[in-house]
Amino acid sequence: MGGGVLKSEDLLHETGPVFDVFSYHLYAATSQRCASIGASSQTNAAAALSQDWLARPEKIGTFYADLRDRFEPGKSLWITETADAACGGNPWAPTFLDTFRYLVQHASLAQRGVKVIMHNTLASSDYGLLDENTFAPRPNYWAALLWRRLMGATVLDPHPSPIPNVYVYAHCLQNHPGGVTLLVINADRQRVHEITLPSDAERYTLTAKQLQETSVQLNGKTLQLNRDGDMPQFLGQSTRAGHISFAPTSITFLEIANADNSNCH
Repeated sequence: MGGGVLKSEDLLHETGPVFDVFSYHLYAATSQRCASIGASSQTNAAAALSQDWLARPEKIGTFYADLRDRFEPGKSLWITETADAACGGNPWAPTFLDTFRYLVQHASLAQRGVKVIMHNTLASSDYGLLDENTFAPRPNYWAALLWRRLMGATVLDPHPSPIPNVYVYAHCLQNHPGGVTLLVINADRQRVHEITLPSDAERYTLTAKQLQETSVQLNGKTLQLNRDGDMPQFLGQSTRAGHISFAPTSITFLEIANADNSNCH
């Protein structure tokens, strides 16, 4: 065989529609460990909340969804390996700064029909969900736990946010017929933003004192395992319907149990 790169399109063309699932790996950049690959594959912490960076996973997903539609129509989309950057992740991968990408990626790709996301790794290198030496949960682990507890499999249309750097997503509430969860991500480093909440809700807001910290607060209280290594209680903050605000660089899940959404019954 000759040299060169084997393109996904060529591989799919030769194999034909024989697969049960269409899967791909997703890394929007390479880490500093692989700087020798070239500057075009790199990113930096200053860009971690930029619209361009947060949009990259969805753009990559669109490319692969098009290949799926052409060569494996109707098959489910799975991401079988992903993290912030290939080659072990960047130094800010274990910090709250990467949690914005982590959740925007989950939510935007769920909107596009991705059914499964497998994170790389559980406890190894910078992008591990747990510290590889202490096994202490990192911010993305806590975000994944809240996602699992609150965001059901049915994806709803919340209508795109008209505000730059604010991302709004909606799913049926996990294990609660009729309920809805809103995910509001304020990636703006300076500005407070508001939305109108139609019903009372339980609020779960993630913040950090410094973006590049490996600890994270839930409604102002640091999340950590107890002395026995057990999970803390995840207590929401009761929030009345009406105008509610979202601090700069904050991530909020709103659990609306009494939404009575017809798509969630």
